[in-house]
Amino acid sequence: MVSMVAGVETHRWPDGVGGEWTVEMLDLLPEDNLRYELLDGTLLVTPAPAPLHQIVAANLFRALDAVVPDDHAVLFAPLDWRPDGRTALEPDLMVIRKNYLGGQRVSQAPTLVVEVLSPSSARIDRLLKFSRYAEGGIGQYWIVDPAVPAIEVYELVDGEYVLLARGQGAEAVAVTSPLTLSVVPDDVVAI
Repeated sequence: MVSMVAGVETHRWPDGVGGEWTVEMLDLLPEDNLRYELLDGTLLVTPAPAPLHQIVAANLFRALDAVVPDDHAVLFAPLDWRPDGRTALEPDLMVIRKNYLGGQRVSQAPTLVVEVLSPSSARIDRLLKFSRYAEGGIGQYWIVDPAVPAIEVYELVDGEYVLLARGQGAEAVAVTSPLTLSVVPDDVVAI
């Protein structure tokens, strides 16, 4: 159960938070260069991404944006996917139907999400977000590891993610649905 928070000002830590966090509480937090996310009522805090992380996200954005269908859009963080009042996750990239856009946040399941691993987020991305994205019905989940470099593409089959494609270094990762493209991990880490 969530404690009531009295006299809360926006952009500062609420006093007296006990129990689970809600998306309403998340909206009150300061803009302080940290990434705040909620997973089933638990607050997750990670530092701002490093330059290589952003380079990889930008390169992937360009690759996805070049092949996205007209009825979809490629969006990049910071933008929350909020499937309920206890979860607000911020994938590095998401491909989503345009008719799902329009409000402050995304509540419908994106077609695909991409997470670029960093030392502070790798376990969260590989374990916690992996299961929550599957539960939320997100059809495809890409995990990109710039340190290797490697790309893993998982597809949702009967409510669980199954490895669809994987490549590292100069090995191309090819997918044909929901987007048709081929991506080389070495290329996504190139400046």
